[in-house]
Amino acid sequence: MSKENYINDVRPHDSAYKHVSGYAEYTDDINEPKNTIYGAIGLSKKAHAIIKKIDLSDVKKSEGVISVVTQSDISGRNDVGPVFDGDPIFPDKKVEFFGQPLFAVAATTTELARKAVLKAKITYKDLKPVITIKDALNKKQFLFKPRKIKKGNPSKKIKNSKYNLKGNFTTGSQEHFYLEGQAAFVIPKEDDNFLVYSSTQHPSETQQLIAKMFNQKSNSINVEVRRIGGGFGGKETNFMTACICALLAKKTGQPVKLRLDRDDDIILTGKRHEFLSEYEVGFNDEGIIEGLKINLSSNCGMSPDLSAAINERALLHIDNAYYISDIEVTNNLCKTNIPTSTAFRGFGGNQGMMAIENVIDNISRYLKIDPIQVRKKNFYQKDKKNITHYGMTIEDNVINEIFKNLENKSNYKKRYSEIKKFNEKNKFKKKGIAITPVKFGISFTTIHLNQAGALVHIYTDGSVYLNHGGIEMGQGTHTKIAQLVANSLGLPYNLVHISSTNTAKVPNTSASAASSTTDLNGAAALNAVAKIKLNLEKFIKKKYKIYNQEAIYKDQYIIFGNRQFEFKSIIQEAYLNRISLSSSGFYSTPKINFDKKKFRGRPFYYFCYGAAVSEVTIDTLTGENILERVDILHDAGKPINPALELGQIEGGFVQGQGWLTIEELNWKSNGQITTFSPSTYKIPAVSDIPKKFNVEIFKDGINKEKVVNKAKTTGEPPLMLAMSVFYAIKDAVASVGNYQFVPELNAPATPERILMSINKIKNKIKKKNGR
Repeated sequence: MSKENYINDVRPHDSAYKHVSGYAEYTDDINEPKNTIYGAIGLSKKAHAIIKKIDLSDVKKSEGVISVVTQSDISGRNDVGPVFDGDPIFPDKKVEFFGQPLFAVAATTTELARKAVLKAKITYKDLKPVITIKDALNKKQFLFKPRKIKKGNPSKKIKNSKYNLKGNFTTGSQEHFYLEGQAAFVIPKEDDNFLVYSSTQHPSETQQLIAKMFNQKSNSINVEVRRIGGGFGGKETNFMTACICALLAKKTGQPVKLRLDRDDDIILTGKRHEFLSEYEVGFNDEGIIEGLKINLSSNCGMSPDLSAAINERALLHIDNAYYISDIEVTNNLCKTNIPTSTAFRGFGGNQGMMAIENVIDNISRYLKIDPIQVRKKNFYQKDKKNITHYGMTIEDNVINEIFKNLENKSNYKKRYSEIKKFNEKNKFKKKGIAITPVKFGISFTTIHLNQAGALVHIYTDGSVYLNHGGIEMGQGTHTKIAQLVANSLGLPYNLVHISSTNTAKVPNTSASAASSTTDLNGAAALNAVAKIKLNLEKFIKKKYKIYNQEAIYKDQYIIFGNRQFEFKSIIQEAYLNRISLSSSGFYSTPKINFDKKKFRGRPFYYFCYGAAVSEVTIDTLTGENILERVDILHDAGKPINPALELGQIEGGFVQGQGWLTIEELNWKSNGQITTFSPSTYKIPAVSDIPKKFNVEIFKDGINKEKVVNKAKTTGEPPLMLAMSVFYAIKDAVASVGNYQFVPELNAPATPERILMSINKIKNKIKKKNGR
C-alpha cells in the first residue's frame, strides 16, 4: 500500500472569492421554480400560558395567503427534540416561551406572509413564567434530577486546608448571530418525496425529523447543503424552520421558501446556556487547590434539547488545565420559560473552564500572588498529576511548554511590572494583564456520533469528485478535505471537485459539531481514496509485473521505484480494464469510551492546548475598556492549511471576547426578550479587536493520535483563549483598590458591570478607612 505524506499548504478557502464578491450561493439564493410560495411563522406573545383559543380566520383572508398550517396538519411526530421530546413544532395546549411557533402561513410573497401572521387572534390563560436560574433553583424546577460527580474527599480537604474561599460566579448567555439566518427551501417531488435545502449543521437529523413528522420513511426525504453562512452550534438542532417549511410544502404541493426575519430568528431560537457556579475551595500557601466543591447550575430553557450533553461537557472541563486531587460538582439543569438553550461553540466546556479560572484567579488575589504563578503550580504534569477527575490519563500534555513559551514571547513579566507602575501614577485609567490556558477535549461525548462517511469518484479524465458528511460553514472543512484527497492522490488541488453535502450520497451523518468535522470526514474521505488506490495498485502491479515496490503518488504520476505512470493515462487504462474507480469511505474514532453513569473513561481522543495573554485599559469613570494587545500561542498539531487555522483562531478568540465582555441578553420578568436586534444586541465590531494581535501556531505541535495529517482542530478551542480578556479586565479593576480586594465581576464584563465592580471596591476602601 502507498505511503502517506503530510502537508502544510497555505491556500485560500475554496469559496473565498465567492464570499467577498456575493457569488457564494446560500439557501435563500437558490433559483426558485415559478410556482414557489413563501412562509412566515406565527409566534406566541406569552412566555407561559394555556392556549384557550386560536382564531386564524383573518389570517386566512389576508391578501396573498395560500395556506395555513397548525398542529392538526401534522400526521406524524409533532416534535423536533433531537434526543428527548419537549420541542413541539406547534404546541397543542400550552405555550412555554415568548416567541414559540403556534402556526405558519404560506403566501405569494414573504412580506404578505409576515403581514398575515400578525392578524391571528389568540386567547391565553396566563401562567407565571420562570426566567432565571435563581427562580428555577428556588422552585426546584429542573429538566433532570440534579447530578453529582465526585473524586476523593473534598469536604475533608477543604476543612483541613490552611486557606479556604467561598463565592459565586455567572457566565452569561450569547446569541449566535450567524450572518445567514435560519432558512429552508422545500420542493415537493413525485411519490411524496421532498427535496430540502436547509441552512443546517445536521442534514441527516433534518431528514429524519421531517420524515417522522410526515410519518414517512427517511428515504423519501433528501436534504442538500452546499454551505451555510455560519452556524456556531445554532444550526445543529434548530430543525423548526425546515420542518415548518416542509409542512407548508406538503399541504400546498408547491415549493416553499421560509426565511426568518432577523428579529424573529433571535426571538424564537435557542442561545448559549447561562451558568451559575457557587464554589468552596481549600488551598495552601502556593495557591495549590487541595479540595474543591462546586454547585454548577445552567439555564436550559423550556426543553432538554442538548442540555444534558452540554452540561456533561461542562463537568468534563471543570478542571481546564489543572490537576484537582479532590473535587465534587453538583449539576442542576434548570427548566425555564425562555427558548430552549442549545449548542454554541464550546458546548459547555468554556462555561466549565470559566468557573475554575474564576476560582484560580480569586485564590491568586486572596494570596496576593501573580495569577500566572498559581496557574502554573496547579497545571497537569507529564508523569504525575496527569489523571483527570473522570479517570482519563493525559498523554499529550504540552500546556507547560506553551505557557512558558508564550510568557517569554509576550514579555509578560516586564509588562506585568510596567502595568503596576502605570496604575500607581494614573487615577482614572487603569491597565490589566492576564495569561490563561486552554485544554479542550476533542470527540463527541456521545460515542456513537464519532463516525463519518464519504464518497469519492475518479473520472476517466483524471478529475476527482468528492462528497462527505461534513458541513461547510465558513471554517474551511471542504477546502482542507479536498487538500487531503489531492495530496493523497498526488494531484493538484484544482482537480478535486467539492460537492454539496447530500443525504442521498452519504447517509446517517453526524452533525458538523464537537470540533470533529475535518477529523472525521477527512479520515472517511481518505479511507475511500485508499480503497481506490488499492484497486489501482493491484491492477498496475499485475499488468506491469511490479513486485515489492510501494506506490508514491506525486505530481500527477504514480511511481513504483524507477517506473512511473501518468495519473490520467493509467486511470483511462484502468477503466478499460474494468477496475473500480469509485468508493465509499468510512471512519470511526478509535480508543474512546465513557460510562456516563459512573462518569469514568476516555471520552476524548486527544486534547487541544493553547494560551493567550491579554492587556486592557479601562476607564474607571465610564467602565469602558480597550483591548490593547493580545498574544496567542495555539497548538494546531501539524496543520493542513495554516492560513485557515489562523483565521479560526482569530475568529474564535473575538467571538469569545464578545461573549465575555460585550454581548448581553436580557429578558423581562414576563419572559419577553429585549435584546432581539442589532440595535439592542451588540457583537464585536472592527474597533473591538485588539490593537496589537499576535497570533502564532505552536511550532512543536503534533497530534500523537492517528488523526488526518497529525493535525489538531481549531474549531472550538480558540474561543476559550478569550478568557484572558475577562481576567485582564478583572486585574485592572483590582488595581482600583491597590490589589487589596478581590473584585466581584461576572461575565459579560460590560461597562456597567465594570463600574459596579469598581464601586464595590471603593465602598470596601471607605469601610476599611472607617468612612
